[in-house]
Amino acid sequence: MSQANLATAEDKAGRVRDGEALPEAPLVAYLKQQLPQLEGDVRITQYAGGASNWTYRLQFDNADLILRRPPAGTKAKSAHDMGREYRIQKALKAVFPYVPEMLLHCSDEAVIGAEFYVMERIAGIIPRKNMPRELVLSEAQTRTLCQRALDCLIELHQVDIQQAGLTDLAKGAGYTERQVSGWSERYRRAKTWNVPSGKGIMKWLAEHQPQHETICMTHNDFRFDNLVLNSNDPTEIIGVLDWELATLGNPLMDVGNMLAYWIQADDDRIAQSTRRQPTHLPGMFTRQEVIDYYCAKMNVDVRDFTFYEVFGLFRLSVIAQQIYYRYHHKQTRNPSFKNFWFLVNYLHWRARKLIKQG
Repeated sequence: MSQANLATAEDKAGRVRDGEALPEAPLVAYLKQQLPQLEGDVRITQYAGGASNWTYRLQFDNADLILRRPPAGTKAKSAHDMGREYRIQKALKAVFPYVPEMLLHCSDEAVIGAEFYVMERIAGIIPRKNMPRELVLSEAQTRTLCQRALDCLIELHQVDIQQAGLTDLAKGAGYTERQVSGWSERYRRAKTWNVPSGKGIMKWLAEHQPQHETICMTHNDFRFDNLVLNSNDPTEIIGVLDWELATLGNPLMDVGNMLAYWIQADDDRIAQSTRRQPTHLPGMFTRQEVIDYYCAKMNVDVRDFTFYEVFGLFRLSVIAQQIYYRYHHKQTRNPSFKNFWFLVNYLHWRARKLIKQG
């Protein structure tokens, strides 16, 4: 496959969505004041998605940048803390090379109407639900990519948080208990009549927490569609994106959260319909192989990973239910959320099945 073909597979931004345009003149004036090396006019495009933070590409004559800002009308600042996301990545960059280069953070909402930060763009391929049409990996190459993705997560979990100056990022100790109680409370608040009570799963999680926990740097949304691959060698990972949920936490819960999104080739049709990353391809690990590989590499003796898998599924069900709650109460009319209640039922069924097997 020629490099020209692979270059066309690189992730690209598109037209800015209606109502989400950036005020170009004040933004460019501010950026050129803060970054005087910038030359020429700017071309602004926007990345698809953006259910969470909005992400734009800013192309100057001599620079290729990314701007991240919260969506309009955001009330909970803690959920879209641009300053925190910026500071985490800036501190991590010295010890974890997959983080983009941070350039500036602006807390003055007068510039574009919201807080934002700017970083350098990592050009490459992002493996979303399906690989780009131009990119066909062999089974061996896919396996290599899978291993390297897990090695990247392992490298993050081995970061020296003291050396990185991140020890004050979060509470740390007691993380597992806070996660179980926090997500349980969120589910109770978001529950609608057409989803399970969840009482059995929440009780089981509360009673089966691990006796000991390790605390390290965790990403909490580590998926293939948050990775950037080298266009010259698509088995090489050159970037990790979307650090909004990163914190000091239990690394095994980070793995459990990742596994909730990990749809393998032999999963049922309902699971396949939810797939958003290419974990079904020949050569990809199964969930059990992920667990075995991670635990062997980290020298972790986890005889029973069920707690972390059940937690990951339950957490994902809460995320889906929170979205469905907004649809149910007509706070959003997005038709793609209409059947999320069914997904919540399915995730609880899978969690209960794991508990019974355990």
